[in-house]
Amino acid sequence: MSCSDLKGSWALILGASSGFGAATALALARKGMNIFGVHLDRKGTMPAVNELVAKLEATGVSVHFFNMNAADEGNRGEVLDSIGELMGEGEKIRVLLHSLAFGTLRPFIADAGEGINRPQMEMTLDAMAHTLVYWVQDAVRRGYFAKNSRIYAMTSSGSKRVWRTYGAVSAAKAALESHIRQLALELAPLGITANAILAGVTDTPALRKIPGNEEMIQIALARNPAGRLTRPEDVAEAIAVFSEPGTYWMTGSILRVDGGEDIAG
Repeated sequence: MSCSDLKGSWALILGASSGFGAATALALARKGMNIFGVHLDRKGTMPAVNELVAKLEATGVSVHFFNMNAADEGNRGEVLDSIGELMGEGEKIRVLLHSLAFGTLRPFIADAGEGINRPQMEMTLDAMAHTLVYWVQDAVRRGYFAKNSRIYAMTSSGSKRVWRTYGAVSAAKAALESHIRQLALELAPLGITANAILAGVTDTPALRKIPGNEEMIQIALARNPAGRLTRPEDVAEAIAVFSEPGTYWMTGSILRVDGGEDIAG
């Protein structure tokens, strides 16, 4: 794949409407990549989604967003069917980004009704980790990936650090990293790479839902050698570079894009 091959190919972004997903969609669109985006937004946040789509289309690429729950099996099949119809002859998915942030933020040990329960735990693991495997499985079976395609999943330092209400999400991030390693192993014969992106603390809608996020931000600001938080654009630009053809031998890794925050902790 030459550098020019990114232009006109497709990126599939799960969690495309805000944060890392939105920033990555813009960075890849500027490289000439067409965008499929899956997101889950209610009426109140749709104006921002529509604004994002307009920005993407202004770069001259094709854009198709699907507003539905990416963790639902039926929805996954519906989106992938549509992708097959929308891609032109010989067109393939070159980049898949898993950036789903949907889980339960409750402690394990708490008074009755306040701690996490089994359905909440299973939902968090399924949405934030296992869905990566299911989307990749189905896309591979349909022949949607080209050789030298890239798969990325957003992890965090929470995969190995603790925070009172972050237990289920932490478990999901650890599972996600394990899934990336397994996918890297099994997809290598197909010439497809799989890597996890470990971003620093970033002020996104997902972070704002974590109880105690203000404290997390202050800790990150004090720890990061660069003296600032990670921005979605920092991560997006890195993913755009990692998607170039010369990174074909980089797979199964956790790639830090955090300004040194994790090593300084």
